[in-house]
Amino acid sequence: MLLKVLDRLTLLGLLPEKGDFLTLKIVRKLREDLSFSEDEIQNLGIRQEEERIYWDQFADNGKDVQIGEKATDIIVDSLKKLNEQKQLTPQHMNLYESFVDKKD
Repeated sequence: MLLKVLDRLTLLGLLPEKGDFLTLKIVRKLREDLSFSEDEIQNLGIRQEEERIYWDQFADNGKDVQIGEKATDIIVDSLKKLNEQKQLTPQHMNLYESFVDKKD
């Protein structure tokens, strides 16, 4: 799945910190796949100022991230929980449409 910087950052923040062994193994792999290489940081001009992260949106062509079935289920569950708790933000919208609406 082709993911832009904002979607990758949002997904990284969505992934659970706790779970069973299998879930944590999948989350660890997914975190690695979603993270940014040194080349990406340089090419995208990614920088953090206080609590905000900035990047060159024109250089953001996305990254193809392979997301398996179980990882998809974890993401869908996290997004559905946020929706039920009325905690979705505008940053979640693209991911919600890509994962939850697509899966239903």
